[in-house]
Amino acid sequence: MLLTTFDPFTRDFDRRIERAFGPVWSPFRPGTAAGMPMDATRTGDGLELRFDLPGIDPASIEVTVDRGVLSVSATRTDERNENEDKNEKFFVRERTTGAVTRRVRLSENLNAEAVEADYRNGVLQVRIPVLEQAKPRKVEVRQADAQQELVS
Repeated sequence: MLLTTFDPFTRDFDRRIERAFGPVWSPFRPGTAAGMPMDATRTGDGLELRFDLPGIDPASIEVTVDRGVLSVSATRTDERNENEDKNEKFFVRERTTGAVTRRVRLSENLNAEAVEADYRNGVLQVRIPVLEQAKPRKVEVRQADAQQELVS
């Protein structure tokens, strides 16, 4: 069972703050789950996580596993050049810059020693294999001997 809390006052307050001050003041700012959306898929061999990281330099992406927790960190830098006109002001600025981090607790059935990651077209794909003893296996069903059942 999954337990969650529901606080209608907080949701309404967050919505009003976001309307007044924009998404910067929203609870969905960079560094939260919305700052790095993720899909998780169970495959035959393990778990596959896909993180949306558009506009991120692959050199700034860091994936670590420590005591059963997978951490993904990335930094989006400002694309403006320092030599540009100092009088330039944003008309609209919705793309955030800075560091984002996402942590995922891994099951003990996953092989944290064999994590693989690659980044392509703005998506970080992390593959975590299932431990051999946790993989599903077929159990042989034997037919009991009818003669043996009568003796017992």
